[in-house]
Amino acid sequence: MTEIEVKKIIKPILSSDGAGVKLKRSIGVDPNYYDPFLMLDEFGSDNKDDYVGGFPAHPHRGIETVTYMLHGEFEHEDSTGSKGKMKAGDVQWMKTGSGIIHSEMPSMSEGKLQGFQLWINMPAKLKMSRPNYIYINSNEIQIFKDEEKQVKTIAGNFKNAVGPIKGHNIEPIYFDVELKKDKEFKFDLPKTHNSLVYLVSGEIEIGRKKHDKIKDSTLILLSQDIKLNIKSITDSKFLLISGKPINEKIARGGPFVMNKKSEILQAVNDFHNGTFVK
Repeated sequence: MTEIEVKKIIKPILSSDGAGVKLKRSIGVDPNYYDPFLMLDEFGSDNKDDYVGGFPAHPHRGIETVTYMLHGEFEHEDSTGSKGKMKAGDVQWMKTGSGIIHSEMPSMSEGKLQGFQLWINMPAKLKMSRPNYIYINSNEIQIFKDEEKQVKTIAGNFKNAVGPIKGHNIEPIYFDVELKKDKEFKFDLPKTHNSLVYLVSGEIEIGRKKHDKIKDSTLILLSQDIKLNIKSITDSKFLLISGKPINEKIARGGPFVMNKKSEILQAVNDFHNGTFVK
């Protein structure tokens, strides 16, 4: 059996984070962890009151955060000295390692803001490594386009479009796919990986087996097989995300993800006594 089928369909829960930013959370609730993925949020709104508070300064340790903007602008600043403005189509890939304190604040007071934040676990051997911040400008992201589809490659390769993230321990795939009505998207995934599709808009069918309707803002966990076939019922937009599992026990404490509870307590102590940023 090499055909990928739907493993589970999940409607995100409505939540909020930061200073009241409204969002839809899928990973981080049920499932709480889809190794190596710890959290997936879709944030944003046309109403400034839903996002204007942003995400004031807060710490992280032991994870990577991947922020992908679809609409609007965010200003970023962190304890490494990195700062900048994220615009539509840009990606911020941050390896927090031993510890980072950062803020993400909207640089707009009206209009549409929309994007995604994915948390990726780090293996024990890298959790206390030096923080690293990668900023990917939208014009650095290669795009494959034909009459049926458009595929933006943030990580991984689709035909002649190569993603800018290379040499990563989980061998990630991260595509933004736009598929026209009644067309098909076909791609071979590594059978070793855990993979998911996040449908942003439209309606799609996956695989050959019948499943519940998949429409708008929906997380779909996929079986660990090879051949992915997605058919669009309407014009559709979705994210395809895949990564090699780390297969280590984890301990979670808010913005900290380590391997042992004692390491979480140490992170909390470090943050409160001012030794968090190494």
